[in-house]
Amino acid sequence: MNENGRLIRRTSLSTPRTSSDEELFGTLVELLGPYRPFEQYRACGVGCSGPMTMGGELVSPLNIRAWRSFPLRERVARWTGLTVGVDNDAKALALAEGWVGAARSASSYLGMVVSNGIGGGIVLNRRLLDGDAGNAGHIGQLIVSVPGHSPAEHLPHLVPGSLEAEASGAAIEVRTGHPPAEAKTAVIAEAGRMVGQAVASVANLLDLRLAVVAGSVALGFGEPFFAAAQAEMDRICRVDYSRGARIEPAGCGDEGPLIGAAAVGLRATGERPGGIS
Repeated sequence: MNENGRLIRRTSLSTPRTSSDEELFGTLVELLGPYRPFEQYRACGVGCSGPMTMGGELVSPLNIRAWRSFPLRERVARWTGLTVGVDNDAKALALAEGWVGAARSASSYLGMVVSNGIGGGIVLNRRLLDGDAGNAGHIGQLIVSVPGHSPAEHLPHLVPGSLEAEASGAAIEVRTGHPPAEAKTAVIAEAGRMVGQAVASVANLLDLRLAVVAGSVALGFGEPFFAAAQAEMDRICRVDYSRGARIEPAGCGDEGPLIGAAAVGLRATGERPGGIS
C-alpha cells in the first residue's frame, strides 16, 4: 500500500490445514518473501482474527486453531526488521472504511466483517475502541434471537446463540449442509435479520448511526441480505438518537482488509490514517 491508502500490489496464499504453528507461520513467510528488500517499506501492518492480547503480541484466532498464544507481532517484526502493527482484522477494516471508505464522513460508526466468522470494530468520535486487551467491538459474540435449532453444537468453540454461531459462513454451512454461496433466499434473509438485530443493539447502546459491512458472506449475499438487515434495524432502532441508523456495504470492497492492515501499520509509526486515533 502507499501512504494514501491505495493498493499497489497484492498476493494471496491458501491457509494450510495444519495444527503446526510454525508451519502456518512458514506460509506467512512464503507470502512475504517476494516483497524483499523490506528496507524499502516504512512499516508492516497485520490484520488477524481474534481474540488476541493488546497489539497482537499473542494471537489465538478462533478460526485458526494452529495459533494459540502465538507471538505474531514479535515474530513478524523479527523476520522483517520493520515496525509492525497487529490488530483484529475487523478493527482494521473499520480503520480502512474511515480512512478511504464508506465511513469517511462519519465520526462514529461500526465496521463489520461477515465472512467465515463475524467480527467488528467500533469508532466513536474518531477514536478506535480497543478495550482492556484490544478486543473491543467483537459483535460476533452478541446473542441474537434464533428460532429453532442452533448449529452451535457443531461449532464448540462458539457461544450458542451468538451471531457468529448463527450467521457466519461456517455456521450457515453447518446448518444447511451447503456453502454460503449456495444459500437459499430464506437463509440469506435470516442471516441479514440476525446481523441487523446485532447492529441495532450496538447502535442503541453506543449512539451511532452507521454500520459498514464487508466480508465474503455479506457482500456475496448482496442486496437481499442488506435489505433484511436494514428492516430489522428499522424495527429495533426506535430511540431518537438511533432512529434512522443505516447499514451499508463497505466502500473498500475486497481491498478493505488490506487497506485496514496498512492503516494498522501506519498507526504503529504514530500516524493517524483518516484522522482516527
